[in-house]
Amino acid sequence: MTELRIGWIGLGRMGYPMAERLLKAGHCVQIWNRTRSKAEPLVDLGATLKDSPRELAGCDVLFTMVSTGADVEQVYFGQDGVLSGTAMPKIFVDCSSIGVEESADLRRRLGARGAQLIASPVSGNAKCVRAGKLSAVVSGPRPAFDQVENLIAAFAVRGVSYVGDGELARFCKIAHNVFLGVVIQNLAEITILCQKAGVPRSAFLNFMNDSVMGSTFTRYKSDALVNLDWTTTFSPALLRKDLDLGLAAGRVLDVPMPVTAITREAFQMHFGAANLQLDPKDYLGKDFAAVLETVALASGVKLKSEGVPIPTGLEVPESVGQ
Repeated sequence: MTELRIGWIGLGRMGYPMAERLLKAGHCVQIWNRTRSKAEPLVDLGATLKDSPRELAGCDVLFTMVSTGADVEQVYFGQDGVLSGTAMPKIFVDCSSIGVEESADLRRRLGARGAQLIASPVSGNAKCVRAGKLSAVVSGPRPAFDQVENLIAAFAVRGVSYVGDGELARFCKIAHNVFLGVVIQNLAEITILCQKAGVPRSAFLNFMNDSVMGSTFTRYKSDALVNLDWTTTFSPALLRKDLDLGLAAGRVLDVPMPVTAITREAFQMHFGAANLQLDPKDYLGKDFAAVLETVALASGVKLKSEGVPIPTGLEVPESVGQ
């Protein structure tokens, strides 16, 4: 079978290691990123760096991994966008986390031009990508999915779940991130509860991770919660956006979501707490797991790093990518 010509737009925190895995799997990839310097290191791995999205119009398959639906719309249809010329890819694979209506609108507009959209949002962070523990949920036309499944599997090593046509993957991703918000909010609350009772955070989280309630997520976030490492993997603003998307979907589909609603308001306290800081922007620029600081503040608990290294389960084997 002829090798598909692959394009990739968006080489930020997530897009870079995802495109990197495609390159290391032996695929030829043409790339573009708004900040050119972030994309340049991939040239050493064989990527071809382009000067505008329009220059990717000759690809067979175009991947996008950007921040918002507006960003996807811009790189597709904007000035110098992929569709600003006469040529265009036949299959667009969007891995971004965007709303259902935004995705449906993009699908209609691409369909009018003769192209197909595959929605392929992912579960995990950049460390998950590098450790081979990223997964993807996918929806769109089945024949188009069959053509790109192996490409998605190159970076979503843990699994690629096809859930049907249209925007069904977007609903799954929204539901996933709603659960993420509920878990991190409650995990912060119970961790501070046990700390205030006298249990070290490391001891409590080790117990949780070894229990039936432990998960890949609780394990890889434990080191951050124990040692207060708020290196950003997912911002509070993006998580709040997804909680809002979940509640909006619930209203449209007549699904009561009281736990989500309470979590959304509890998480709003994190934004209120930012106003009590010397640098509110810095406080909200930390990883969403820093909600632990807000819960501690409300509980009269002063947090200190425990200095106890906690395995995350995301350590990259030496053989990976060699």
